[in-house]
Amino acid sequence: MSAGRDCRLRAALLLTVCLVAPLGAEQYAVVVTGASGGEAYAAKYDRWRTTFVSLLRETFGYPADHVLVLAERPDASAGPATRDGVRRLFASLQARVTKDDQLLVLLIGHGTSLEQDEAKFNLVGPDLRAREWADLLRPIAGRVIFVGGSSASAPFLRAIAAPGRIVITATDSAAQSFETVFPEYFIRAFSDAASDTDKNGRVSLLEAFDYASAAVRRSYEQKGQLPTERALLDDNGDGIGRESGAPGADGLLARTAFLQPPVAGSDVASSELRRQQAALEAQIDALKGTRASMPADAYNKELERLLTELARVSAQVRSKTP
Repeated sequence: MSAGRDCRLRAALLLTVCLVAPLGAEQYAVVVTGASGGEAYAAKYDRWRTTFVSLLRETFGYPADHVLVLAERPDASAGPATRDGVRRLFASLQARVTKDDQLLVLLIGHGTSLEQDEAKFNLVGPDLRAREWADLLRPIAGRVIFVGGSSASAPFLRAIAAPGRIVITATDSAAQSFETVFPEYFIRAFSDAASDTDKNGRVSLLEAFDYASAAVRRSYEQKGQLPTERALLDDNGDGIGRESGAPGADGLLARTAFLQPPVAGSDVASSELRRQQAALEAQIDALKGTRASMPADAYNKELERLLTELARVSAQVRSKTP
């Protein structure tokens, strides 16, 4: 078996494991708006943050103590967006987040590029570099989704990427140092029905990434400007990533990851079937990537098996869909 084929198959297996996480798993979110650099930026970042926090708590039903917020101007609902504040928050999460839980981290604000393709996210006072954020995330046992929405955020992709993680950055280069608009559209994706392209009633991380990427391009086109940001997504752990619509292995995990919690009660069986359906679709995608390195008979036999199982599960999903 070639190294490339082995890697893709292991990625598909990992994805399947992630999809069958217990329904009782907890979902956490950390939302940070850093040093704004001016009142206009501060007002905009506050608006994006409060919109997203409201969505998580009021629409998606996250408990208040599962949405942890740090801001430039702390108040009763948000702690200080300082280096020490960030470190304290992640230290507290180490004891709370289990291996079955999911943690989203969203950074909104400015970033600064440094030497040797390194970058930092601008906080109030001393900043934290990409590799320091990676150190804070390393002890977290749960599944991590990291969205670096700042300028010069590309180095976060390489620093934080790991198997089983989804990492999104607003830029594909540390040199892209202008203010980003990606966070605005990423947040909007979870309340705009147009982003739910597969019409399953939930917006996946891949759908949100694709929606936001397209909206960013349109925003620059409408202003008659050349884009100064190109978002990347990595979910196979290699730290390279790809742009929306570009070829590449990334996207298998993100297409089946959601911020909206799984439905419970009478819909548990339907939710489980949908996870099985998504897992089979991901395995088929991974198998297609190995076609050139597999004997034709073996490839066709495995493809037939997966398609047959997908048809069976899809029929069950349809029978349970109102």
